[in-house]
Amino acid sequence: MNLVRLIPVILSFGLLAAHFSRADLLPLVVVSLLVPFLLLVRKAWAARSIQLLLLLGALEWIRSMFGYIEIRKAVGEDWGKLAIILVTVAILTACSGLVFRGKSLKLRYKMEKPDK
Repeated sequence: MNLVRLIPVILSFGLLAAHFSRADLLPLVVVSLLVPFLLLVRKAWAARSIQLLLLLGALEWIRSMFGYIEIRKAVGEDWGKLAIILVTVAILTACSGLVFRGKSLKLRYKMEKPDK
């Protein structure tokens, strides 16, 4: 069941890998594809690292959005839908880290002591 809870995290890193691939940033593609394997490490530092990387990923979506908007403006194209889509992806990427606040994942990653 925890695997289902972790799907947003895995998908977020998959989207980031595709984003970096489009920009020909192979090292970041590799990192984005390897980070989900940290989910196999049942330690609090692994969960916290993933949460931090998801926040950085959300910031990357926002940074990219501004760059893409400038390109769209320069060629006279509409950029409103682009902004809505990328802000939504950024929010979903950032919110993916919230899965670790659930009781079962807190226990799995030793972020909380088990109840006796």
